[in-house]
Amino acid sequence: DGLAVSLTYQDGQFVRAATRGAGARGEDVTQNVRGIRSIPLRLRGDDLPRSLEVRGEVYMPLEVFFRLNQEQRAQDQKLYVNPRNAAAGSLRQLDPRISASRPLEIFFYGIGAVDGGHVPETHIEALTVLSTWGLRTNPEAALVDGPEGCLDSYRRLLERREGLGYDIDGVVY
Repeated sequence: DGLAVSLTYQDGQFVRAATRGAGARGEDVTQNVRGIRSIPLRLRGDDLPRSLEVRGEVYMPLEVFFRLNQEQRAQDQKLYVNPRNAAAGSLRQLDPRISASRPLEIFFYGIGAVDGGHVPETHIEALTVLSTWGLRTNPEAALVDGPEGCLDSYRRLLERREGLGYDIDGVVY
């Protein structure tokens, strides 16, 4: 559970990041996203699109969230309600150094606009391509077969949910 962002790469080079906002117009968070260590500033590979938009979710690991709230408490500051709000607040800081001081993470989950490249036909192929380019995808993603496969996958994730190290708000099929 985090904050949805879109990143744009030109010739494999990171150029821009924006939040989804209310769905029509988001906020430019380019400078703050540069401080997220798991986001490559240059994609890997030779066969990259000229222009690429990728979508992901910035989140705060639970360990970081608990530590941040301990620091807030020690300074008699307001506590964050949950990791999602803490991640969103961290990413929207006016000072990129504050964002960079809060170790945020990201999982990429989709491909938006593409110019000059191949768009994978299935979601699992898209995740594979994203990983090949050096974009971090969720290791819990799996290809399953049919409704029973979906339910089995859900049950397995539910058993491991508390140990993931980050909050989830559900499963996407």
